[in-house]
Amino acid sequence: MDIIIIVIAAVAALAIGVAATIITQRNMAQSRARIIVEEARNEAEVLKKTSLLEAEQERVRKAAEADKTFNQRMSKIQSRESQMKQRELQLNQQQSENQRMRNDLDQQQLRLNDQLAATQARQDELDHLKTKALEELERVSGLSCEEAKEKLVESLKDEAKTAAQSYINEIMDEAKLTANKEAKRIVVQSIQRVATETAIENSVTVFQIDSDEIKGRIIGREGRNIRALEAATGIEIIVDDTPEAIVLSGFDPVRREIARLALHQLVNDGRIHPARIEEVVAKVRRQVEEEIIETGKRTTIDLGIHGLHPELVRLVGKMKYRSSYGQNLLQHSRETANLCAVMASELGLNPKKARRAGLLHDIGKVPDEEPELPHALLGMKLAEKYKEKPEICNAIGAHHDETEMTSLLAPIVQVCDAISGARPGARREMVEAYIKRLNDLEQLALSYPGVIKTYAIQAGRELRVIVGADKIDDAETEKLSAEIAKRIQDEMTYPGQVKITVIRETRSVSFAK
Repeated sequence: MDIIIIVIAAVAALAIGVAATIITQRNMAQSRARIIVEEARNEAEVLKKTSLLEAEQERVRKAAEADKTFNQRMSKIQSRESQMKQRELQLNQQQSENQRMRNDLDQQQLRLNDQLAATQARQDELDHLKTKALEELERVSGLSCEEAKEKLVESLKDEAKTAAQSYINEIMDEAKLTANKEAKRIVVQSIQRVATETAIENSVTVFQIDSDEIKGRIIGREGRNIRALEAATGIEIIVDDTPEAIVLSGFDPVRREIARLALHQLVNDGRIHPARIEEVVAKVRRQVEEEIIETGKRTTIDLGIHGLHPELVRLVGKMKYRSSYGQNLLQHSRETANLCAVMASELGLNPKKARRAGLLHDIGKVPDEEPELPHALLGMKLAEKYKEKPEICNAIGAHHDETEMTSLLAPIVQVCDAISGARPGARREMVEAYIKRLNDLEQLALSYPGVIKTYAIQAGRELRVIVGADKIDDAETEKLSAEIAKRIQDEMTYPGQVKITVIRETRSVSFAK
């Protein structure tokens, strides 16, 4: 029993100790909580004060910046105000100056008006005195004013005419003596320094062959080879009894040269048939074009002419195959160019420009197309097209007086052209007229629709017209032949008669692959 009591007492004591411990810990926790709350309150107070301080600092900073901006704006406003005031003062001063000047002008105007009035009064007085003097003179002389004036003018005019005529006669006599002598010296010296041979071309080329057996191969079976050659070149091939020779007849030297070279290649090759003939003629035609360009380049190099347009160089080379009144055009142009250079040097002008104008003066005779313009004007337009200088273009266009001369090169080119062409044996009028007639024949037939090529052969006694088989039928070929014949009768002048042959050929070509 006692043990139980003791145990109970011990448990009670233990419970009391535990309760006391719990109470002590609770008190300690409450104390700690109060301390934490106090610390938190203090920290919050510190944070609050810090935030308030930072806010106050930011407000002060912004206030300072605002004050600074305000002060800057105020400074600008004050500066602008001072400028405006200064400008206003200047305007006021200028206005005052203008007003002063206006007053001065008004005063000057008043003075001028007074002077003008005084001058007008004096003029009226002088007119009155002049009228009285004229009346007195008329009364004394017995002549009116107009009669006296006419007599005085007539007297002065006769005296001036006499003096002027005498002066003119003296000048002309002196000029004739010196100018004739100087002109003769320059012309003779120019001709002596440029002595060239005369080249006169005809319309026939003789092709030499090794034996007469070749003639049969050139003619071909039933004449097909010679017909193909004539159709391809536009040249009449004359095969007669002349030993070891075939005559090529045609007015165009380029065509004759193409026909000669083509015949040479065909004879050397040995294969002569229509297809081969067309192939060789086309190839030779290209070679001749290249030769034309090479001739033009060689000519410009020989004459020392640089910077010429390639198309003008080609036209210069084409002159080799053109004749002017029987005179080779390239030789004539080279001769004229050298004469122009010599004469320009004698007269103190630029010899290079003169040589250039002399070479190009007949460039209008060899265009690719045949317009209606005279060759001088056409040459001028070609030179302008290819950017030649204005004085050279004018010299080309004015060398036959078809446009006004604007430079000293023009009369030099005109004179040198006459020197080169008018010397004995240089030209033959009939050849030029003959070639022009053949050209007109071809162009007339070529103007019809469906016509592909035209060739004047047999010295203009026959005109061959090649038409497209897909454009004209057989019935229309007869009609075309009659129309061309009638138009030639109506529009052209020619000796004898002209035979018109219209050729319509159908070809079928296939390739085996």
